[in-house]
Amino acid sequence: MNSIILWASSFALLCFSLGMLIACYRLWTGPTAADRVLALDAMYNNGLQALLALGLQVHAEFYFDMALMIALFGFVGSAAMAKFLLRAEVIEP
Repeated sequence: MNSIILWASSFALLCFSLGMLIACYRLWTGPTAADRVLALDAMYNNGLQALLALGLQVHAEFYFDMALMIALFGFVGSAAMAKFLLRAEVIEP
C-alpha cells in the first residue's frame, strides 16, 4: 500500500474517533432532546466513516458491508427519532 494512503487513513481514523468523542460528550450533556438526537446522528456518521477508513487501511471488504448496514439503520433511526420528537408518537406499521 502506498504510504501516503496509509498515513491519510490513519489520520482520518484519528479525526473520526475525536469527532465521536465530542459527539459522545454532547450526547451526555445535551440540554435538549434534539441536541441528543443530533449527537447520536453525528456518532453513527463518524462511526460509519471510521469503518470506511479502517476498511481502506486493512483491505477488507467486510468493513464496507458493515458501513452500509450502519448507514441504513442510522437513517431509519434518525427518521424515527425526528418523527417522535415532532409529533410525540411512535411509528406504527
